[in-house]
Amino acid sequence: MADAAARAVERAARLSYGRLLALLATRGRDLASAEDALGGALLRALETWPRTGVPDNPEAWLLATARRLSVDAWRRQATAATHGAEVTLLAEERFARQDGPFPDERLGLMLACAHPAIDPGIRTPLILQTILGIEVRLMASAFLVKPATLGQGLVRAKARIRDLAIGFELPGPEVLPARIDAVLGAIYAAYTLGWDDAFAGEDARGDLTEEACWLARIVADCAPAHAEAMALLALLLFAEARRPARRDRLTGAFVPLSEQDPALWDKALLAEAEDRLRRARPDGRPGRFGLEAAIQAVHADRRRTGRTDWPAIEHLYRGLVALVPTVGARIGHAAALAAVSGPAEGLALLDAIGAEVIATHQPYWATRAHLLAELGRAEEAAAAFERAIGLARDPAVRQFLGDKARHPPMRAEPARIAPGGTVAGPISPGDAG
Repeated sequence: MADAAARAVERAARLSYGRLLALLATRGRDLASAEDALGGALLRALETWPRTGVPDNPEAWLLATARRLSVDAWRRQATAATHGAEVTLLAEERFARQDGPFPDERLGLMLACAHPAIDPGIRTPLILQTILGIEVRLMASAFLVKPATLGQGLVRAKARIRDLAIGFELPGPEVLPARIDAVLGAIYAAYTLGWDDAFAGEDARGDLTEEACWLARIVADCAPAHAEAMALLALLLFAEARRPARRDRLTGAFVPLSEQDPALWDKALLAEAEDRLRRARPDGRPGRFGLEAAIQAVHADRRRTGRTDWPAIEHLYRGLVALVPTVGARIGHAAALAAVSGPAEGLALLDAIGAEVIATHQPYWATRAHLLAELGRAEEAAAAFERAIGLARDPAVRQFLGDKARHPPMRAEPARIAPGGTVAGPISPGDAG
């Protein structure tokens, strides 16, 4: 029973953490205290459920327990206060039980985390931690900062929300444009973090992709006129539509986009992605997510035409690099240019990327290995393959890379676009295509 209870606690935390935290924080007006209460409720569940059994509604049990812990905390704080009884009554009113289904107040919490008073560099990690419960260690690795530094920044941000009494309700339409970009960036990062581990044996991270898609839907539906919100949803839907084709059904082997059977792609998701992308057309120049979704749409069109329009993809990547010259966008441009103009042209773009930012960037080394092999530079290709294999977390991808290293390509092979702004070359992991 203990194992079943532990699994139930883990599942409830994974699926409901953000929704429960948003509800507690909205009622209590203190994000850090809400985290403490929810953490305490999860600990109580681990202690109690093995003896009493898993409740019929685990989320309701956790919410009720967290509310009691919050009221108890307020009561302790008010013990020495002159108006302790009044403070306790206020706490009980704030956390009073509500009938009916839990309201989903995550969007309000995300927008509070994106408040202009919060340090811009901490907004995305703050949203990822509060809404999705992502560990500081994992975020620190993704954002290339020390865990202690990131942790201190998160503590300061939560204190600032409390001290400034930043509201968790949905702001008016005049406020939304100033905050929504940080929310979209966090959702994008969440999908990337989930995708990186989706096939590496970490189920909790795999659930992040589903949660990110759900949050993207919430934002797009709340802000249908915001082109980038709609484009982000389209981008994630394109990626999810191709999930069924990324593994061989019999062997579990990794299948690159160039070898995937388009008949296995989810037609309903692709249709919705295309519809969302059409609705995302801005009045002026498309933004980052609009360009990335357009790239995915060109890849998806192969199911109708039987070919990939690489000149169109290269053109879109050129625009993306001009707008947001991230490492991922630059690698994507290199891979697309190689497909259009040859491996030497693509390799020149890779060579222009600073060595300090690609040391542990797996897609870079996979793409580089492929282009070097095409150019006949066998020793350099072997070294790049070895580095890419060492950086790959998924055993199936490591096997795929090893096979390519033993039998290097002799001609240009289409590149694959990865989520999160990074590009998985034709022989690297992270395929969102």
